[in-house]
Amino acid sequence: MSNQTQIDQIAERVERLLLRYEELQRTNALLNEQVSALTHERDSLKSRLSAARARVDALLERLPESNDHSFKTPMGTD
Repeated sequence: MSNQTQIDQIAERVERLLLRYEELQRTNALLNEQVSALTHERDSLKSRLSAARARVDALLERLPESNDHSFKTPMGTD
């Protein structure tokens, strides 16, 4: 195999590698955007969950304390 043929093959491979590298860079940028969006969504959901928990806790505190643990049906029957 001549030196020129080897150089051409190496050059072709380098070109393919460069194209693949650029493709991977674009893919990585898209994935980073997705991670950022999902992180934002997760933080938003955590905040909403925290607020909902606080509302539930506040409602539970408003319930009257009862030593009678029996449950009464709406009709007043047990």
